[in-house]
Amino acid sequence: MLELIFSALITIVPDYLYRRYKQGKRWGHEITLFNIWYELRWGLTSCAILAVTLITVIFYFHPSTRNVSAAFRTITILSDRGGRVAEVYVTNNENVTAGQAIFRLDTTRQEAAVETARRRIDEIDAALGVIVTDIAAAQAQVEAAEADFRQASDDLNRRQSLAERNDATVSEQELERLQTAVSRADGQRTAAIAALDGIKLRQSTLLPAQRESARAVLVEAEAEIAKSTVVAEVNGTVTQFLLKPGDIVNPILRPAGILVPDVTGQGRFVAAFGQISVSVLKPGMLVEITCPAKPLVIIPMVVDEVQDAIAAGQFRPGDALVDQQDRARPGTVTAFLMPIFPAHLDHIPPGSACVGVAYTSRAQEIEDGDITGFSAFIARIVDGMGIANAIVLRAQAILLPVKELVFS
Repeated sequence: MLELIFSALITIVPDYLYRRYKQGKRWGHEITLFNIWYELRWGLTSCAILAVTLITVIFYFHPSTRNVSAAFRTITILSDRGGRVAEVYVTNNENVTAGQAIFRLDTTRQEAAVETARRRIDEIDAALGVIVTDIAAAQAQVEAAEADFRQASDDLNRRQSLAERNDATVSEQELERLQTAVSRADGQRTAAIAALDGIKLRQSTLLPAQRESARAVLVEAEAEIAKSTVVAEVNGTVTQFLLKPGDIVNPILRPAGILVPDVTGQGRFVAAFGQISVSVLKPGMLVEITCPAKPLVIIPMVVDEVQDAIAAGQFRPGDALVDQQDRARPGTVTAFLMPIFPAHLDHIPPGSACVGVAYTSRAQEIEDGDITGFSAFIARIVDGMGIANAIVLRAQAILLPVKELVFS
């Protein structure tokens, strides 16, 4: 409307004044509703062209959006494993601090595993105590086997000495029996030594390894018990939390609720502009917004970052080819806004929907000499046209409460 009024003032009005005072034509006589197009055709045509041009220039260099929101993140309340809820420590919409317990899953099975692992460790410790006597017994058997072997060897040596002196009292059968006795005693000695080495190896390697395995099982079971208690990682508010003892929680199929951190978006707003504004939106650009949560207030912001990608073009690999015509929505350019005065964001809750206008300013380029001459003159005019959108935004701020409270 402002653009149309401005265009009419410099096109239709001069055309009418020329015909009225220069040509002497009067309204209602020579100029009527029937011949107004013929009489004022130059002014009407120029007004239409100028109005369309102004509107295009203003909305291109000073883009507006109705999609500005105070973005915030949430944390899903999940347990590391599925299970049945044993205890619930908080209620819905309750404020929690980091480290505070939220709920606990049933740990009967894990506690049984802990007790089993502890019993296993006690059993191994007892076996390590008993194995000392086994080693002593095996050592005695080794000593007895060595004594038997020495005795058999001595008997064989004496008989062989007699046989070498041609003593007829020593027969060939007796020598073979003695050699067999020596071999048997040597085998018993070797078996006793092997049994002793096996018991020592069991004492030094096997039982300690079994004890460490039992301790690992104990640590794992205790870790499962510790993970059964879900705690808040940050300060925030628990919402959509309706757990009761006996409910089943599954980290994939059924989360427990949502935790909204106290510090979520670092005061940044997310604005969606049309794709035609890609070449205009730049970091450092001034933006003004107004929100229903804080009516009649204009909040100055600055573009902190412009997202490089447009979300409408993303796709997820699947079992079907993507048809581009299925993407009906063209997508928008996402810009992240930061407040110039952070105190202006007080009383604006996260998730608030706002409207905003961005303003192009090339004053710095003109001062640096990057834009000079006629181009600088045109740039200042284009930058000044942002006042039209600024007036519209303030009118929206004034009418917003009326529209919401009266006409909604």
